[in-house]
Amino acid sequence: MNNSPSTVLNPKKAKVKYPEVRLIVLDDSFNTFQHVANCLLSIIPSMSEKRAWDLTIQVDKSGSAEVWRGNLEQGELYHEQLVCKGLTMAPIEKA
Repeated sequence: MNNSPSTVLNPKKAKVKYPEVRLIVLDDSFNTFQHVANCLLSIIPSMSEKRAWDLTIQVDKSGSAEVWRGNLEQGELYHEQLVCKGLTMAPIEKA
């Protein structure tokens, strides 16, 4: 019999504790393409200029775009920063 202590992490519980979320920018009639792209570039880590513009065009054409996906705590920070810059954001969504 093996009496050594071990820790087993339940992946379902870990996922509940650290949920993944999506940040979605919505189209509006007052933010310019340049402003949206600049906000994405300055706030979302590892955002390239090309990706920022591609997402901005997607927001304009389809009404929304998922601009980031990751853990809840970071998502709340980026969401708040984007809102403070004046972007129209959907509520934070669980992925």
